[in-house]
Amino acid sequence: MNIHEYQAKQIFAKYGVPTPRGIVANTPSQAVAAAHELGGSIWVVKAQIHAGGRGLGGGVKVAKSIEEVEQLASEILHMTLVTHQTGPEGKEVHKVYIEEGADIKDELYLGVVLDRAKEMPVIMASTQGGMEIEKVAEESPEKIIKVAVDPAIGFQGFHGRALVFGLGITDKAEQSKFIKFAKALYTVYMENDAEMIEINPLIKTGAGDFLALDGKMGFDDSALGRHPDIEDMRDISEEDHDEREASQYGLSYISLDGEIGCMVNGAGLAMGTMDTINYMGGTPANFLDVGGKANAETVAKGFEIILKNPKVKAIFVNIFGGIVRCDRIANGILEATKMVDVRVPVIVRLDGTNAPEAAEILKNAGISNVISATDLGDGAKKAVEAAAAQ
Repeated sequence: MNIHEYQAKQIFAKYGVPTPRGIVANTPSQAVAAAHELGGSIWVVKAQIHAGGRGLGGGVKVAKSIEEVEQLASEILHMTLVTHQTGPEGKEVHKVYIEEGADIKDELYLGVVLDRAKEMPVIMASTQGGMEIEKVAEESPEKIIKVAVDPAIGFQGFHGRALVFGLGITDKAEQSKFIKFAKALYTVYMENDAEMIEINPLIKTGAGDFLALDGKMGFDDSALGRHPDIEDMRDISEEDHDEREASQYGLSYISLDGEIGCMVNGAGLAMGTMDTINYMGGTPANFLDVGGKANAETVAKGFEIILKNPKVKAIFVNIFGGIVRCDRIANGILEATKMVDVRVPVIVRLDGTNAPEAAEILKNAGISNVISATDLGDGAKKAVEAAAAQ
């Protein structure tokens, strides 16, 4: 689950992570009231959507008068903001965050993510704040400092020293402030079951203080039961409708840009299926994991969600029958084709418990657009050929 910048900064405040003062607004008049309450002579009007790159997309602008705050809020609210993370369809802006201006001397990058290879959180920092960190990683990887923190010992002084020395911070007072900031951010990450925290930019002011000028946070959905206050921050309007609908049926669905729909049980097998489709010259239209309890209803809902994508020209069903028998899945697929109007070829590869019985069921069904496959490679090849023939 992701949250907005202003919500991330509310969490930061609880842990002493310094941020500029700001107030969220839903209308231009609320934006004006927020600017009056904050005081000062410079404000930043920020679009609140679950995506990065807002500034480059025109969603973050500086106002130098109350009148300009109202004008910019009017322009940004309800605009469709397109960034490198939203895709070409963009996202509609429903909220803006009015933030006091800041004295920016330097811009840095600071983030905490899980390194699955190391099996521990990694703090990443860079002097290239304000830039897309993916671009920095690609073009200048040496400018990203990575410090892994073993949760068994937590954030220690040597972690902080590795960060400040790597960033070239030489002033003793600034080193102390940065280490305190990084330690607090690590605590935020650990105590809230976060999957990712990103501050870009993290600024150093003229006085040598560090402030989180931005804030992105993502959380482990499976741990939200421990954090009802964070779950209450969920903004349904920012989430993909099909992904949300799929989750209600126990399906894990992510839309992609290809033309071959995928329905698989198990995340690892799903990734392998997508890779094989690419290897065979096709492009997957989605990731869809039906889990270990596939039945007619879940398969039907999977077909329904996949077929909402007009680009889909074929569907590859790749199921390994372990907990659930292949013959039951085969009957479920046939029932699903009666429940949903499936007008594209459906290539089915079933392996595991009662796979021969399942093959007979599909063969005897006599449904022309349901095509059996013998293995993963055969199924992917037939799916690519079927999509190309449409």
